[in-house]
Amino acid sequence: MSGKIMSQYGEIVIDDQVLATIAGNAAMECYGLVGMAAKSAAGGFAELLKREHSGKGVKITTKDNLITIDLFIIVEFGTKISVVANNIIEKVKYNIENLTGMKVDKVNIHVQGIRVEK
Repeated sequence: MSGKIMSQYGEIVIDDQVLATIAGNAAMECYGLVGMAAKSAAGGFAELLKREHSGKGVKITTKDNLITIDLFIIVEFGTKISVVANNIIEKVKYNIENLTGMKVDKVNIHVQGIRVEK
C-alpha cells in the first residue's frame, strides 16, 4: 500500500518503491554497511545488490499512514553490528520523515551476512 498525505489541495500518494529507494540510499550512506541484500536470501546465501538496486533490499509496509521499514543488509566484518544498525535506523527514519512528511513507526534491520576482506 502506498503512503498518503492529505493537504488542503488534495491527496499526495507516494509509492512504496519511492520510499524504498529513499530508505536504501539513506542506509548506504552509513559506516559499516557493505550493501543491501536481496529480500529472499533462500538457502542461506545473501546476494549483495548493486548500489543502484539498493531499494530492492527494502520492504515497506504502510498502515494507517505509519510506515514500517524492513532493511536487509550485509555488514562489514569488524564493525559492531548493534552500532551500525542503530545508525542506519536513525538515518533512514530521519530521511523518510523529512523528505516525505510521513511518520515512521518502525525500522527493522535484518542482517543477512557479513563480508570478510582478505
